[in-house]
Amino acid sequence: MTNEEALALFERAGALLNGHFRLSSGLHSGQYLEKFRLMQDPRLAEPMCAELARRFSRDNIEVVLGPTTAGIILAYNVARHLGVEARYAEREEGAMTLRRGQTLPAGTRTLVVDDILTTGGAVRECVEVVCGHDAVLAGVGVLGDRSGGAVDFGTHFEAVLTVSIESFPPESCPLCAQGVPLYQPGTKGIIR
Repeated sequence: MTNEEALALFERAGALLNGHFRLSSGLHSGQYLEKFRLMQDPRLAEPMCAELARRFSRDNIEVVLGPTTAGIILAYNVARHLGVEARYAEREEGAMTLRRGQTLPAGTRTLVVDDILTTGGAVRECVEVVCGHDAVLAGVGVLGDRSGGAVDFGTHFEAVLTVSIESFPPESCPLCAQGVPLYQPGTKGIIR
């Protein structure tokens, strides 16, 4: 799958939004990749999951790990394509961890997946889970990398879609300066 084909899937899903958004990283942006619009349609998300699995098919992956919420769907589907198991990291007392009886044995070759990458915070937290279990980080894969390839995890990295979408610290956001209403995805509208 080419970058252009991946972008077309995001656009077809209505998942490339324009406006003024507060990202989960705290940064502001004029564009947003809305993963849930993509993940709600298996006909659009499935080819991207299959593509991620294809790109890691030679890495001897044993487990695919993703963060809650959309990362659960992504990890499950990529693992299904690779013929391996999936694990799901979720927050407990402020830190990502494996819960609900999940294990990750030492030495397990683990692929960390996530939906949209901006600064890499959620991925790094999942990498910490892998390292905390003495498992092997075999790679990182994301559906969309909005950093334009600027984030480095020190391992095999693949993004189905790579775009450069500018983001700003809130104190120097030109959209704030213009008075454009600010939305935080996942909430009920304008937050200021």
